[in-house]
Amino acid sequence: MPATASPTERYDVTDRPPTTAGPGRLGRPAGAGTGLYWWAEIILVLAFYVVYSAVRNRFGSESVEPAEAFVNAERVIDLEEAMGLYLEPGLQAAFLDHRWFIQFWNLFYGTFHFGLTVFALIWIYRRHPHLYARQRSTFLCTTGLAVVGFGLFPLMPPRLLSDCGEFGACLAALYPFVDTVSDIGGLWSFDSGTMQRVSNQYAAMPSLHFAWAAWCTVALWPIVVSRTGRVLVVAYPLATLFAIVVTGNHFWIDAVGGLVVLAAGHVLSGLLVVGWRRWQTPARMP
Repeated sequence: MPATASPTERYDVTDRPPTTAGPGRLGRPAGAGTGLYWWAEIILVLAFYVVYSAVRNRFGSESVEPAEAFVNAERVIDLEEAMGLYLEPGLQAAFLDHRWFIQFWNLFYGTFHFGLTVFALIWIYRRHPHLYARQRSTFLCTTGLAVVGFGLFPLMPPRLLSDCGEFGACLAALYPFVDTVSDIGGLWSFDSGTMQRVSNQYAAMPSLHFAWAAWCTVALWPIVVSRTGRVLVVAYPLATLFAIVVTGNHFWIDAVGGLVVLAAGHVLSGLLVVGWRRWQTPARMP
């Protein structure tokens, strides 16, 4: 009788076809089968950002009464004072005399949240494609939920409490904040009338700067193995928290709002991923 092949021989993994990335994919062998295409991801993220910007700015400065945004700012200040943690005026005042230091944080505030977020997305896509879809979905859901927060709770940022322009409260005696980008210098400013009207200067709660920074930490922590890398991953949101406060763009509690939308975005993305997989799985015949 002919010899019967053992189970190991019948299912030798070397008989399987080699795993390769499909055409047009920025993938390695480990990324095959994810269904991800680099060009589709670029289109998706850019399209989402365009829609996000349009919706965010639809509720721009002209569409919100400054009085409403100011009242919400006073509510935030009252809450922080009740906790004994109204720290923003003292923190900013401690560093205003150090012009180069403030200019660095203006630069940090204006660039890092874009640059490092894009880097994290690309890094995960290239090196850990099996994790990418969930992390990208969490990022997009977090950003979308932040827009809801902007609409429900328009908030005058600290820098506008002392500003006497059309969209400020002109209360420097009570709230001696400084718009460091405008007064000290940075890459961009909202000084122009057109930019003030088109952009939503009251989109401060939650802080999307901090939400994106925290997302980077959550997304990169499982895949960064070096001690130095992990220190940097943890330090980034802490540095972002300092930047948004010292530049007068946010209250620290806005960062808490950022954590809330990140957590909600994580849960929502999980539900969406599960729903997508179920939709893609053909129903079994009885």
